[in-house]
Amino acid sequence: MSSGAGHDDGFGGGPPPGQGEPQPEAYPARLDGRLDDGLSRGMWLIKWLLALPHVVILVFLWIAFFFVSLIAFFAILFTGRYPRGLFEFNVGVLRWSWRVAFYAYVIGTDRYPPFSLEDDPGYPARLQIDYPERLSRGLVLVKWWLLAIPQYFVLAVLAGGAAYAGSSGMDGHGGDDYVRSGGLIDVLIVIAAVALLFTTRYPDGLFRLVMGLHRWILRVVAYAALFRDEYPPFRLDQGGGDPGTIAPPVPPPEDRNPASW
Repeated sequence: MSSGAGHDDGFGGGPPPGQGEPQPEAYPARLDGRLDDGLSRGMWLIKWLLALPHVVILVFLWIAFFFVSLIAFFAILFTGRYPRGLFEFNVGVLRWSWRVAFYAYVIGTDRYPPFSLEDDPGYPARLQIDYPERLSRGLVLVKWWLLAIPQYFVLAVLAGGAAYAGSSGMDGHGGDDYVRSGGLIDVLIVIAAVALLFTTRYPDGLFRLVMGLHRWILRVVAYAALFRDEYPPFRLDQGGGDPGTIAPPVPPPEDRNPASW
């Protein structure tokens, strides 16, 4: 069942803005999601179980992601370039992760995600990062830990984080303890799941907000993981379609005038 008349039906950045309204500047990392019609009322209860094969594979892919990023760090430092093959692999890991998250966490689709690093234009969740021909050899030393700190504070609210709870030198603590606190996205997903269970509808405004928050996270990841030098904007671009995604061309209406046959 449709979640409302206003949700994005494609990946073109949502409905066109009003006349004279400034367009948001596109960021070279784009996250898109199309909310499916007719979502199952209760399938989200077992999607985490159905997604376990993906999770197992992704554990190993993220280990590879770490080592590939380490190699890319030194490549950028000495050559100013992110090796294309390494770039495509790491973007593929992010893409695969986003499809699984959209299926099992965002619960925006009931279509099972493909086991692939490649882009799938037919799947309702897509992720694209433009390949940079050159990257700053100096920024690579500081952007992922120093320059991104303000963004990390924002992400701590959006996605939750690990809060330091103790140390080995304090009474009552036998070691370093960390407690994960739920973030805003977690709360919104719970609300969406309950709404879907009782009404069979995923609230459109909620979906748009969830997508905007995930889009912010992707941009920070793209910057901190050395994919891009452009600083992520402090901007919440809501909706299923990213502002930087080019909508597919709309075919002309079929001429049903018998005289033209």
